[in-house]
Amino acid sequence: MEPQGYVAEGYGKVADAFATNFAEHGELGAGFSLHVDGELQVDLHAGIAVSADGTPWTDRTLQLVYSTTKGVAAICVGMLRDRGLVDFDRPVEDYWPEFGQAGKERITVGEMMSHQAGLPAVDATLTFDEVMSVGPIVEALAAQMPLWEPGTRHGYHALTYGWLVGELVRRVDGRRINQFLQEEVCGPLDVEFWIGLPESEEPRVSRLEAAPFPTDPAELQQMMEMAGPGTLGGRALFLDGLFAPGSEHGFNDRAVHATEMPGANGITNARSLSRIYAATVAEVDGVRLLSDDTVEAMRAERVRDSDTCLLAETRFGVGFWLDNDTAPMLGAGSYGHPGAGGSLGYADPETGVGYGYLMNQMGNGIAGDPRTIALNDAVRACLP
Repeated sequence: MEPQGYVAEGYGKVADAFATNFAEHGELGAGFSLHVDGELQVDLHAGIAVSADGTPWTDRTLQLVYSTTKGVAAICVGMLRDRGLVDFDRPVEDYWPEFGQAGKERITVGEMMSHQAGLPAVDATLTFDEVMSVGPIVEALAAQMPLWEPGTRHGYHALTYGWLVGELVRRVDGRRINQFLQEEVCGPLDVEFWIGLPESEEPRVSRLEAAPFPTDPAELQQMMEMAGPGTLGGRALFLDGLFAPGSEHGFNDRAVHATEMPGANGITNARSLSRIYAATVAEVDGVRLLSDDTVEAMRAERVRDSDTCLLAETRFGVGFWLDNDTAPMLGAGSYGHPGAGGSLGYADPETGVGYGYLMNQMGNGIAGDPRTIALNDAVRACLP
């Protein structure tokens, strides 16, 4: 696949790594973009957007990025902090009174956003349509008793994180999170990122291709221990089977694209993802999304230990996944978020980098994807 797009002088190794991903790592369709100090240095795309009919990936293709959405949702909360409307050390119930029940009265915003609240799943039985309408899952989370004592451990809130953060934004700002995102981030930056895709944009969305099922017995056992039936990881990742592999509904569905699921259904392109992160560390055409003070507060390590849901070490700040072996970025100070299958967006204040990678062929690992590792290494080699 011949990559199309733009590569600034000195960044040829990044273009080479992007092309090599197609030749050696099973890439189907993908996009990659890099900003440095607010300036676009790389913007590439290649491959197939829809394998069933061979639709090519173009500069207008959009892609669902799973949990890479979480980092953009976190940026929205960070912007509210900069406006003096959110304090990470205050209880969530100060902003969302109904949350303060069933043992959740003292959970702070920072704890909730660093996966310490004990709410990776809900005991209430909800239908697909109820979850898609958002209100019932938010109400269930408000009523839910934590599954562990808040603050004593952390476990990845794979889907529930998004509804928790989305409701926080609504309670503080008055706007739903997608409206806030469109008016405060996408409009000023001239980018495309939706948490609730308009039907008019649906024809542009690439189709996700599931990762091959592992055949190695050790890999299969690891997967079942983490996300098999009855595990906490499985409950968190699939919302008690509602989104499990082979279920009736999946992330290629129009209904899933249309709802607000700020933990998993963001739809964007690489250039937009990179530009959003770039604007958290530098001005991008006059727009800066987060202050230095808020960046420091959000990338300060809150937890780093074995994850109760993922059964691997994860490292989180406030809403951001921090660089570690499970999700390698550019360096120890990088912050952002990976998504299931391999997508990744992050910023690195020390180098001024804003990074965006997305794809439609999902990978299978829970440690760093070889495609993003190769791109990280190439970016590092090209920086001054």
